[in-house]
Amino acid sequence: MIRTLLVDDHAIVREGFKRLFHNSARYEVVAEAGDAARALEILRSRPIDVAVIDLSLSTADGGLVLLRALSKHMPHIKRVVVSMHDDPGVVLRSLDEGAQGYVTKSVAISELVSILDRVMRGEVALSSDVSQAIERPRDFGLTQRELETLRGLLSELPPKAIAADLGISVKTLYRHRTSLMEKLGARTLPALARAARERGYLGMLHPEL
Repeated sequence: MIRTLLVDDHAIVREGFKRLFHNSARYEVVAEAGDAARALEILRSRPIDVAVIDLSLSTADGGLVLLRALSKHMPHIKRVVVSMHDDPGVVLRSLDEGAQGYVTKSVAISELVSILDRVMRGEVALSSDVSQAIERPRDFGLTQRELETLRGLLSELPPKAIAADLGISVKTLYRHRTSLMEKLGARTLPALARAARERGYLGMLHPEL
């Protein structure tokens, strides 16, 4: 049996998942936690194969904090997010922080188990509704200047060169970069590039890609 940890700040949700997993022939819920701190205590004290994590724990970013810690310090433990959010920015941010699977709470238990199976095989897997949300064109409200800034940032030129090319100061360039990262749900330049590709901006800025 695959030893599973449930992490959700609502006891009734954890109980529901335990009942659903009860009929699984492969996954056994061996522990549960209501916040990131308790989850880490459990993970340090007993063997766990996969952690099923809600993003909204005791704090808005509690799930992301836990993902980051597991990815850095316990990479052998598989990490699957189960959340009410299907926003592409949230999904991409979760993947950037170390999630290997992402499932919304609206899917059937059979699809959740399928995603878990794929993650246990070493894949990165998303539920069908999340995949559709990411693939669906969506207006993030980028201004023309932000699009030009995005092109510059992805060119890997030094900030001074990008700013000079755009005719703006480096300070203004950083302000546009911050706005871009907030809108696309990215914290790093590699994550920004990935978000741009997922949203179709990369092909628009660089038709050859």
